[in-house]
Amino acid sequence: MTIEQQALVRQAGDGLGEWCRVADDLVDRAMHHAIRRAVFVDEQGLFVASDQDDRDGDPLTVHVVGFVGERSAGSVRLYPLGDGLWKGDRLAVLAAHRAGHLGATLVRFAVATAGARGGDRMTATVQQPNEVFFRRLGWARCADPELYLGRPHVTMEIPLG
Repeated sequence: MTIEQQALVRQAGDGLGEWCRVADDLVDRAMHHAIRRAVFVDEQGLFVASDQDDRDGDPLTVHVVGFVGERSAGSVRLYPLGDGLWKGDRLAVLAAHRAGHLGATLVRFAVATAGARGGDRMTATVQQPNEVFFRRLGWARCADPELYLGRPHVTMEIPLG
């Protein structure tokens, strides 16, 4: 783990045993995808067999795993879109861990990571019921709700740095 990643892990930890790290190896990447599958395929039925797409194979995409203690329980991915803009998506927390702060820890980690990698702002398209959660973390709505995968989603943005 690089010094940058170690600093982000410490920064993203919430002091309650919830923390994140970049999924740099095959084991972490498998955990990342298993969490996404459990949430987006099995639980929510947004995708039929897999939520993976071309972004997952892009070397610029950053896959993150969130932990409660030593147990993997959440994930998020992020990637640059150009001109200092980063996108965060596929934020997922296993149902048994949604009452804690892991979702916020993952979002803060993604924002810090994008900023550390030269981003100046970040965007995300979030399910509309999660808009208040993102607003509490400093994000602002930048478009009216639109249907994505049959559910209302809101585009939000946050400045980095």
